[in-house]
Amino acid sequence: MNLFAKAEGENLKRAQPLAARMRPARLDEFVGQQHFLGEGKLLRRLLAADRLSSVIFYGPPGTGKTTLARLLATASRKKFKQLSAITSGVKELRESLDAARDELTSGGLRTLLFIDEIHRFNKTQQDALLPDVEEGVVTLVGATTSNPFFAVNSALVSRSQVFEFQSLSIDDITSLVKRALADKSRGLGNIPVEIDDDALLFLAETSDGDARRALNALEVGVLSSSERPVKFTRELAAESVQRKAIQYDATGDEHYDSISALIKSIRGSDPDAGLYWLARMLEAGEDIRFLCRRLVILASEDVGNADPAALPLAVAAMQACEFIGLPECQLPLAQCVAYLACAPKSNAATIAIGEARRDVREQRILPVPVHLRDKHYKGAERLGHGEGYVYSHDAAGGVVSQDYLGVEREYYRPVDRGFEAELAQRLTEIRARLRDR
Repeated sequence: MNLFAKAEGENLKRAQPLAARMRPARLDEFVGQQHFLGEGKLLRRLLAADRLSSVIFYGPPGTGKTTLARLLATASRKKFKQLSAITSGVKELRESLDAARDELTSGGLRTLLFIDEIHRFNKTQQDALLPDVEEGVVTLVGATTSNPFFAVNSALVSRSQVFEFQSLSIDDITSLVKRALADKSRGLGNIPVEIDDDALLFLAETSDGDARRALNALEVGVLSSSERPVKFTRELAAESVQRKAIQYDATGDEHYDSISALIKSIRGSDPDAGLYWLARMLEAGEDIRFLCRRLVILASEDVGNADPAALPLAVAAMQACEFIGLPECQLPLAQCVAYLACAPKSNAATIAIGEARRDVREQRILPVPVHLRDKHYKGAERLGHGEGYVYSHDAAGGVVSQDYLGVEREYYRPVDRGFEAELAQRLTEIRARLRDR
């Protein structure tokens, strides 16, 4: 029976893809995430003090969340149990928790319960974890690609340490590829491979920090080549890399972070960065109407009267996108992003309306001055409405000394940039004439 089990295990191992075979067996083999796993960092200190409690791993795919969970179980001498929130329901979860409790009460090991895609558990399933997490029956390690502060039960998050995984660096990916090529027991070390530096760099760059993607491409390239030694060139690497699926959730972090980066790049007058973030959102299938709305808003919010042409151009881009659709609408969008980024910037109108509305909300409501009130109805004259109003077009320069508010207020303060600099000069003269009473 043991012989059969051993043979079956070896057969399963041979069937595993390279990325699965190359998973590190010890913490010191783990690559990346040194901001929380390096010497002296929080997770390393929790392990050293034997105080590992429940944690949530949050970050992009292929960065080692599942692997690190297994290594933590080994390092903290716990029994490892894995569930997937996609395929497991309350029944499976309850059975796992009961088994963990039985193991502990019988003098066995505590259980490290790893739940992949934990954000896909509904509230009831997440609530079911709370008692055993609080009592220490299980050490929960939840993994998610979605921001846990939005996607995971707040009660569960408050009882867990949250560790954010970063995409692996080019150096990290390069070291993993070299390790796989050298390893004879788990990797491709039994196959002679000559890999070009260009090919190595190409794999590291195109993997987008995803170790699994880089190793899968390496394996495809090596095993599909009949020559020995394998000449792993950049061309072979390019043929072996699958077209990447851009991680992008239209209602999640990537959506909000990307539009934030686009807006801030344009506001910061960097057209190149703006065009990159626009391209990324287009490649990910972002809603074109959403992009158009944001650019129209930005044209008023951040460019304003420093360049009065910005708003009509943004509106024209929006209309053009509705008219021509994808893929050609990328052209007016790109034109709009480039123009808005290069335009002089002013948020004076944005600040002005914010201050005015705050005064309306928080200060005494100002009555409309009598001379400004409507006099076009029967009886208005008897009330004195409109009496004393001076028609501004009858005055030289079109401005008369007249009170339009009843109190002294200055909301609009033009900046000294673009066309608004000219407005600022005009406004100084206008305000002086308005107050010449």
